[in-house]
Amino acid sequence: MSLEKRALCVDLDGTLLRTDVLYESFLALLAKNPLYVLLIPFWLLKGKAALKRELAQRVALPPESLPYDERVLQILRTTSQRPRVLCTASDELLVAPIAEHLGLFEEVMCSNGRQNLAGHRKAEALVARFGEKGFDYLGNGSVDLDVWRHAASAMVVNGPAALSRRARDVVEVTDVLPPATAGLRTWVKALRIYQWMKNLLVLVPLFTAHRILDPEAGAQAIIAFLAFGLCASGVYVLNDLLDLTPDRMHPRKRNRPFAAGRIPILHGLLAAPLLTIGGLAIAFACSWQFAAVLAGYYTMTLSYSLKLKRIVMIDVILLAALYTVRIIGGSVAIGAEMSFWLLAFSMFIFLSLALLKRFAELESAKLSGKQTAIGRGYNVSDLSLIQSLGTSAGYIAVMVLALYINSPASLVLYHHPQVLWLLCPVLLYWISRVWLVAHRGHMHDDPIVFAVTDRASQIVGAVGVLVVLGAI
Repeated sequence: MSLEKRALCVDLDGTLLRTDVLYESFLALLAKNPLYVLLIPFWLLKGKAALKRELAQRVALPPESLPYDERVLQILRTTSQRPRVLCTASDELLVAPIAEHLGLFEEVMCSNGRQNLAGHRKAEALVARFGEKGFDYLGNGSVDLDVWRHAASAMVVNGPAALSRRARDVVEVTDVLPPATAGLRTWVKALRIYQWMKNLLVLVPLFTAHRILDPEAGAQAIIAFLAFGLCASGVYVLNDLLDLTPDRMHPRKRNRPFAAGRIPILHGLLAAPLLTIGGLAIAFACSWQFAAVLAGYYTMTLSYSLKLKRIVMIDVILLAALYTVRIIGGSVAIGAEMSFWLLAFSMFIFLSLALLKRFAELESAKLSGKQTAIGRGYNVSDLSLIQSLGTSAGYIAVMVLALYINSPASLVLYHHPQVLWLLCPVLLYWISRVWLVAHRGHMHDDPIVFAVTDRASQIVGAVGVLVVLGAI
């Protein structure tokens, strides 16, 4: 059969898409309601096709936001003289919108809730439709070998080198499009190692208790930092997996490794629990009490990722609490008494930063012509209220600091506590400045990252350290 008459058949998952629709729909359902996970085993008992249909009936994957392989799209665009067929094991309820959005296929063949169109079943369907050797096939996995045996030619897309060698044993391979490898830099971004700076809060009790020169306390604090870091990275990965659709509709978050399809979803599903288990294992090396605090932190973070981040005001209070829990963890790790003043200050200052984060997201949505922040319960009309609440929380934190300076507790740790009064105007300036930056639309959507990279904030931090040293 001539090339012009042969159908060009393209697989979806891992070939046309840099992701897998089954995993995507499962995670979208989990994000919608985590309790659905209890029904998955019963759906699977009906067969894989039935499972896919149950998932597809309950979720929607916006086709315009999915990560397509541009190389495959270019092939489809330049072969319009041939019949182009999207042939996939994904369910038709999710496949049809994708095909309609692209407008590049004359025909679609997919699973229908009764038959899972994969492997030999896909091969049989293609042979019945186009005849033996009557089609060329683009695929990416070992399951596609059953199809390639009956194809006129093959193109291996995003498959390992071993698959290309096996494909050549059964069919003529016309081209190989190698996968984009997820290197160390990509994984560092996925694990959000830069966010580990937030876990430096576990070191705060080491300084406030004036035990910085205590080697045993220092070692415990470092262990606590590593444990929080691994646990936090596990949650970040899980959060990114649950937020695939909202992230892809965000101007910056759409470039995250999982949202962009640079790291397979399955790898993320494996990495998330391994990182969490590693963090908890390290925590027990510190003490079981610290491990209990870390387990509480993980539970709170998981609740935030699954549900609470979509509930107005609960989300920002929980974010502030998560920062405060890091300080509690640092106190427990080194066996220091938890300071009422430190916990009160941290709760208010981090509530201000959490509200600042929401304000920045809403301001970005407003500039994009949207009325709501994707995946959140706020809308643009809430901007003035959030700004009022955020600045108030920041100023209350300064008041807590002032009350601490004037309390007997400060006399225990500082020879010149009156010097600490200089912290109040410094902190008032910084809080006012970050909110002014946000009001002008220049705030990074993560205020902690902004604070670390902003020159004025760095100077404020240095001044604050000098003031504390002068008070000791």
